[in-house]
Amino acid sequence: MSKLSNRLMKTSPIVISLVSFVLAILVSCVIMLLCGYDPIFAYSVIIEGSLGSVRSLTNTLIQATPLIFTGLAFMVGKKATLINLGVEGQMYTGAMVAALVGMTPLPLPGILHLLLALVCGVIGGGLAGALIGFLKVRFGSNEVITTTMTNFIIINFCDYLVNYPLKAEGAVAQTNKIVDGALLGKMIPGYQLTWAIVIAVLAALIVKFVLEKTRFGYEVRAVGLNMKAAETAGIKVGGVMMKAMLFSGALAGLCGAVHVTSVGKRFISGFSPGYGFSGISVAALASDSPLGIILAGIIFGALKTGAMYLNMMSQIPTEFVSVIQALVVIFVSAPLLIRALIGADRKPKKGGRSHAE
Repeated sequence: MSKLSNRLMKTSPIVISLVSFVLAILVSCVIMLLCGYDPIFAYSVIIEGSLGSVRSLTNTLIQATPLIFTGLAFMVGKKATLINLGVEGQMYTGAMVAALVGMTPLPLPGILHLLLALVCGVIGGGLAGALIGFLKVRFGSNEVITTTMTNFIIINFCDYLVNYPLKAEGAVAQTNKIVDGALLGKMIPGYQLTWAIVIAVLAALIVKFVLEKTRFGYEVRAVGLNMKAAETAGIKVGGVMMKAMLFSGALAGLCGAVHVTSVGKRFISGFSPGYGFSGISVAALASDSPLGIILAGIIFGALKTGAMYLNMMSQIPTEFVSVIQALVVIFVSAPLLIRALIGADRKPKKGGRSHAE
């Protein structure tokens, strides 16, 4: 095997993610051409709309914030061999709980009221995630099915609340406004960007520390690498799975709490355009790296912001951004294909050393 192939094998997660993203862009260009659109024009508009000005950059970071949270939430579950498709519902739980606390007048200073709302959102999302972990460990239920079903239950229950008992007077499907003291402040005067992006970055750093420097993180990684070996080594696999789902749900809950205390300023029915599911693409592109998720979230945030600008400047459908996200997941989930394309799986020439050697 050549030296180049050896390097590619050593850096395979990064290389696979990079090549997957490039392939997703190229394939989406082909699809645009087949549909009669100019991909060069489309991507030039997307770049201009997401990075062309200070306002565009701030909008990109606003869009990236929830994607970083949901990417982290999905990644934590996956590290423990759990496919948490319930990030969307757990995010709704955190958002609703945080909105309830935030809109309730309390005899607290503003910063404490905000912290209480965020903490309650974290607890709400964490409990929703822990329930899935409990069903998995206690009854052996499939987390893909239970998370998918709980999404419907939670989202529809939240919709009921904002349409009936918690509906703001004279409003449509939303709660009362969160009190000013419990809202996240703006980072730049005159722009909508708040300190939510800083919280998202700090969350990524905390996740990295927990997974790499703590006993819990070691146990999660051990279970993810080899469940039977971890159990033989004395690790309580069931407990680790429940804690991982609690942690995953807490991150999703924090996402919802941050959203309602910054962008939404209240709980609004249907506030999420699918952030929980977009987190799968973000985690895939980042190769399940906490710091990589920050960059992947910004990339997808730029695509979403650029797509909105594209919609204003042309007749090209914004759904092509969703196509790119789906293609990223498809290519990342086919590492053998990517390695074949970059030559990492090329067989050694006759007389060369074998892969095993």
